[in-house]
Amino acid sequence: MSPKQNGSSVPEGEALATFTDYKQAVAFIEKMIENDFPPKLVSIVGTDLKTVESIKGKLGYGRVSISGAITGSWLGLFFGLIFGTTGTGTEAALMTNVTAGIVIGAGVGMLINIIRFSLTKNRRGFISGQTVVAKQYEVVVPAEQLQLAKKAASNKALKSPKPAKKSS
Repeated sequence: MSPKQNGSSVPEGEALATFTDYKQAVAFIEKMIENDFPPKLVSIVGTDLKTVESIKGKLGYGRVSISGAITGSWLGLFFGLIFGTTGTGTEAALMTNVTAGIVIGAGVGMLINIIRFSLTKNRRGFISGQTVVAKQYEVVVPAEQLQLAKKAASNKALKSPKPAKKSS
C-alpha cells in the first residue's frame, strides 16, 4: 500500500482496532498521531452501512412560504445592494432600494416556493434529513506498519521529549 490512499477505493492493510462509535475511532487515531505515527498511513473504514432518514417535521404551505420568503429576502438584499449603490442618490435612496429589494424578494421567493410545493405536493408531506451510519469502524494501517502502529496506540513514551523553548 502506498502512503497516499486513493479516496475512491477501500484501503489495503490490517485492521488495528474495531469500534462501534466513530468518535472512539477518531480518539484512537489521535492517540496514535500524538505518538508520532504518520497520519497518512491510517484510515477509518466503516462497515455494514445503513442510511438513516430522520423526520424533522411536517411540510405545509406555512413552512414553505416562510422558507421562500427568507430565501427571497436574502436575494432581494443582494440585488438591492448591487442596484442601490450604482445610483447617484442619497443614503435615503440607498435604504429605500435595499428595503424594496428585500420586500420584493420575499414576495417573489414566497410565490415561487408555494407554486413549486403545489406542483409536487403529492410526493412528500414532511421534512427529513439523511445520514449514513456504519455498524462498526475499523482503523486500518498498512500490514508492514502494523507493529509500529500497535506501539503508537499503546505506548505514550514513543515521543522523544522536546526541549523546552526559551522565552524571549
